[in-house]
Amino acid sequence: MDVYAAKGIAKLLRNNPYPGRGIVIGKTPDGRNACVAYFIMGRSANSRNRVFSLRDGLIKTEPFEPEKVEDPSLIIYNAVRWVGDSLLVTNGDQTDTIAEYLSRGKTFEQALSQREFEPDAPNFTPRISGILDFNGRDFTYRMSILKSADREGTACNRFTFAYAPLAGIGHFLHTYVSDGMPLPTFTGEPERIRTENDIDAFTAAVWESLDSDNKISLAVRYVSLATGKTEDRIVNRNTEGNQHEKV
Repeated sequence: MDVYAAKGIAKLLRNNPYPGRGIVIGKTPDGRNACVAYFIMGRSANSRNRVFSLRDGLIKTEPFEPEKVEDPSLIIYNAVRWVGDSLLVTNGDQTDTIAEYLSRGKTFEQALSQREFEPDAPNFTPRISGILDFNGRDFTYRMSILKSADREGTACNRFTFAYAPLAGIGHFLHTYVSDGMPLPTFTGEPERIRTENDIDAFTAAVWESLDSDNKISLAVRYVSLATGKTEDRIVNRNTEGNQHEKV
C-alpha cells in the first residue's frame, strides 16, 4: 500500500450514503491557495431544516424554516470563522470554544480538552475540528476528532493530527464511516485526498458526489497565500435552484 497516495474526494464520497459531516483542509496544486471545505448531511427533519449563510467572513448554520426547528442545540452553530491569523472550521459550537481560548493566548488542543463528543446517544457523534495557522505566505494545519471511548459514552478519546501543507494534497475527516444504526464512528487518520486549483471544480466534485437523499449544505473557502483574499462558495439543498453561490 502506498501511504503517500491521494484519492479523489469524489471517489471517497460517491459510494458512501452517509459520511455525516465532513471537513477538508489542504493546499491547491499550484500552491497558491489554502482550501477548506465543510459539508453537512442529515436524516431527520430537524437536521435537514438548515442552510449555510455567510456574513463578514463567518459561515454559520441557520434554520431554513425557523418555525419548524425542534431542537437547535446541536444543529445551529458557527462553522467557519477567523480568529486573528487562524481559520477555524468545525462541526459544532466548539468553534466558539476554540475562538475564546485562542483569544486568551491558549491553544487549539487546550480548548478541545474542555469538550467531548455530542450527547446524542446511541450515536455519540464525534466533534471534528480543524485550524489553519497562517504565517507569511504559507500555513500549517491541524485536525481533531473527539469521540466516545465505548458504546456507552462513558469517556472521551481525543486525537489531533498536525500537517505541513503540500501542493495538491488535502486531508478529509468525517464523523461516520457510513450509514447504520447506531451510526459507526469514523476511525483512523484523516483520509489523504487530491485538491483542485479551481474552486468551482472542487465545489462541484464534493457536492455532486454526496448522497442526494442526505446532503444538506456545503461551504468551500479558498484563501490566497499571496494576498490573504478569500473566495467562498455556498451550496444549500434548501435554496431554490440549488445553485453555487459565489460570495
